[in-house]
Amino acid sequence: MKNLKKSQIFLIATLALVVVLFVAYRITIAPPSAELAPEARVAAILEDGGCAMCHSAESELPFYASFPIAEGMIMADIEEGYRAFDVMPLVEALADGAVPDPVDVAKVEKVIADGTMPAAKYYLMHWGSQSTDAKGDIVAAWARDYRVAYYGDGLEGDRAGEPVRPILAAEGVDARKVALGFALYHDTRLSVDHTISCASCHGLNTGGVDNHQYSDGVEGRMGGVNAPTVYNAVYNFVQFWDGRAVTLADQAAGPPVNPVEMAYTSFDEIVAELKKDEEYVRLFAELYPSEGITQASITNAIEEFERTLVTPNSAFDKWLMGDAEAITAEELRGYELFKEHSCATCHVGPNLGGLSYELMGLRRHYFDDRGLELTEEDNGRFKQTQDERDRHRFKVPGLRNIELTWPYYHDGTRLTMYDAIRDMALYQCDVELEDADINSIEAFLRTLTGEYNGVKLTNENHYGEVFHHDHDHDHDHDHDHE
Repeated sequence: MKNLKKSQIFLIATLALVVVLFVAYRITIAPPSAELAPEARVAAILEDGGCAMCHSAESELPFYASFPIAEGMIMADIEEGYRAFDVMPLVEALADGAVPDPVDVAKVEKVIADGTMPAAKYYLMHWGSQSTDAKGDIVAAWARDYRVAYYGDGLEGDRAGEPVRPILAAEGVDARKVALGFALYHDTRLSVDHTISCASCHGLNTGGVDNHQYSDGVEGRMGGVNAPTVYNAVYNFVQFWDGRAVTLADQAAGPPVNPVEMAYTSFDEIVAELKKDEEYVRLFAELYPSEGITQASITNAIEEFERTLVTPNSAFDKWLMGDAEAITAEELRGYELFKEHSCATCHVGPNLGGLSYELMGLRRHYFDDRGLELTEEDNGRFKQTQDERDRHRFKVPGLRNIELTWPYYHDGTRLTMYDAIRDMALYQCDVELEDADINSIEAFLRTLTGEYNGVKLTNENHYGEVFHHDHDHDHDHDHDHE
């Protein structure tokens, strides 16, 4: 050692320190033990990743959070993180052995697979938090097994782990109640002046919508939110853009007594009107012997009918179920882009949506750029909760049969799929898509058009007078379109 120069000693010491640090680093980023259950391994990855620090209502701040400069950066990251995603429901589900939400599963799977979370500025201070391929494999395997069990749709092989699932045929419905519900759905006597039925705004021959920005009610009255499709609404976890109805029956109870839509003042008036029809009296007595014609039996029959409004056998469903020739190379590329740009973290499941509330304008200010005055409907879920985090947060729309259901967004401001895709990428992901990528994603979305009663859906309407209502019209914003 005496013969070693100080510079050599320093170099050896430095190399030794580097080796020690490297070994320590490799140990800290090692995946959770394989002896743990899959759920426990995922929970450990989330905990080690410090996800709850930014993605929860109550964050435990690190010791350096009060340092100058760091404080502002950390608080901004926490605000942005919680605004985008609350991880605690997933953490609690894993801890309690409960069934996680499929959207939460998709979001965590995506960011860990991409290595985008936690951010570099976090894992440089917290070595064990960094995403790795090994951690990504653990989460992907857990997500695959979760989906196989959760959906029970029989997908196998490479398709078994897909976040998008096939539509299945309706089962377990009462055929006689379905027929009654069909009649009620098309009966204009559910409106006070006998001019409007459920089908007026949700036509079965026009993709389950009316292709208007805002729908007309009695006497030409008009609400202020776009009416989305009734097809596949059975897959939604709640109904209406703001989620104020839990079931299809709850949703069916809204429009008849809404002053903008069907305009009865109470369901008693509707019951009295339907009791004038001897055939209805007979059918309700047979199907609902303990109650006859009531609000509950009326909405139950409509719900039973709407449970059958599913559209299986789309080209994409056939691909999911193993038919590699069901879609083209461009359509498949569109699906891969759809997943690459995180669309399939919110638009998941059989309906490609309808399973969560999400913020409109997550990465850019949609409402600032829109150039229209804010309305009560623009508040979204906030209308019901009065929680500031829910302002501009909406139930995610399903994308099934989307080529038929223009215009798009809750405000009906996008006429074409091209525009809707381009602007979703911009405002939700801060990505400016190339034309070719938009076209590929649109090609994929067209493969989602399915069949109703064995016949592929088409639309009798064509792009035309969608915006026949003036944006400055004095809308009533408390209406019951979904």
